[in-house]
Amino acid sequence: MNVDDKQMDRLFALARAAAEHAYAPYSKFRVGAALLAADGRIFTGCNVENRSFGLTVCAERNAVFQAVAQGCRSFAALAVVTPDSSGPVGPCGACRQVLSEFMGPQCRVRFGPGTGPSSPVDTSLGELLPFDSLHDLGLHLAENSAAC
Repeated sequence: MNVDDKQMDRLFALARAAAEHAYAPYSKFRVGAALLAADGRIFTGCNVENRSFGLTVCAERNAVFQAVAQGCRSFAALAVVTPDSSGPVGPCGACRQVLSEFMGPQCRVRFGPGTGPSSPVDTSLGELLPFDSLHDLGLHLAENSAAC
């Protein structure tokens, strides 16, 4: 699915709205995400913190989990908004790994603070996770086993 700038703008606006629902009493760092499914549906999520910080769920994973719970497992683009930051903050490593389970390296990703002078970053999942073990390692293992 080819995702144009207008679609990315819409995702970014939906991610900004999702951040308003974040539960972030400990970090005071709200995050919103909007995930475009390959079938055109959009799923949003926000971060939900917990006193046991390891149990916190990021906005990106929240959106993925909601989509999977509704039967969707293929995505084309993601937008992430961090309204409490002064500049762009990309998805964490855990989110990048979860995203790579359902998105290809060519899928568009936009992230930014949502307001202010700092422009959002437009990139791809492949640029965020360049040596994705799920895809690349599987390819290398197949190549190596064929060579043996």
